[in-house]
Amino acid sequence: MREHVVGGDFMVGGRIRTLPEVEEGGGEMELVKALEEWGCFRVVNHGVPAELMSEMKAVTAAIFDLPDEIHTPTTYTKYGMGYIRRGLINPFFESLSINDISSPEGFIHKLDVSDHQRETIYKYIKAIRNLAGFLGRKLMEGHGLAGDLFEGWFYQLRMNKYHFSPESVGSLGSDLHSDPSFLTILQDDENLNGLQVVDKFSGEFVPVDHIPGSLVVNAGDIGKVWSNGRYYNVNHKVCCLKPTIRSSIAFFMLAPTDQKIEAPSELVDSDHPRCYVPLDYKEYRKTRMLRGEITGGVLDLFNSTPN
Repeated sequence: MREHVVGGDFMVGGRIRTLPEVEEGGGEMELVKALEEWGCFRVVNHGVPAELMSEMKAVTAAIFDLPDEIHTPTTYTKYGMGYIRRGLINPFFESLSINDISSPEGFIHKLDVSDHQRETIYKYIKAIRNLAGFLGRKLMEGHGLAGDLFEGWFYQLRMNKYHFSPESVGSLGSDLHSDPSFLTILQDDENLNGLQVVDKFSGEFVPVDHIPGSLVVNAGDIGKVWSNGRYYNVNHKVCCLKPTIRSSIAFFMLAPTDQKIEAPSELVDSDHPRCYVPLDYKEYRKTRMLRGEITGGVLDLFNSTPN
């Protein structure tokens, strides 16, 4: 895969070169280019301690091992929220999410977790939120703008578990989809690959294999709207490669809490006319769910110049 690695190192065509300026006022154009051309990149030296990532992985496994009667109170009726039991979306897929990381207490209270596990969740949320803020500021700088892009946004933390068996090898753990987010930060499974993305130019599936200590970042539908069509809302899927449990943790920067999503005026000009009408996130999610348009096609309904 043609990968971009930022936060210290940057990988292109299998060659690694150091970018020490990334955390000192540089690297923003590389981020923008990565999202425009590939829709995803890997970030290293990201400030999330390896020990914390390992602890959060252990907490995730422990939470999924809890009895079903503990999971059930966290079930939410909206697709993609709360607890999604195995078989609801996919026979191998199970997930559990904290729907609003600004107030996770209610969700965590429903789970039978220890004080240490509770503290780990809080620390992980804070560390990933700090990384999201860093990436948001860099993207703003890359477009000649200022400010914290994701300040006041709605975030979701989702823990995923794939119950792969010998019968599931070659099957999909998650169907092909784009994310309903601006950006997604993913801690993928360090023991089992399977994530594949669609190359923007060739349309071919490209494996995104694990790199120790790194996180995957990808653009979603909301990123494409905000960037006035510049960012590639990359479609991706998870394939079963081996008959064993696979897990991941995803952090979604979804949308502003109090306003519609639209491209800043600085990203609109005669060469780049406005692509989308101001987007109400709840309306977008409802339309995406009702139509079953999970590969980005639902955005066509919000074009500023409908066909």
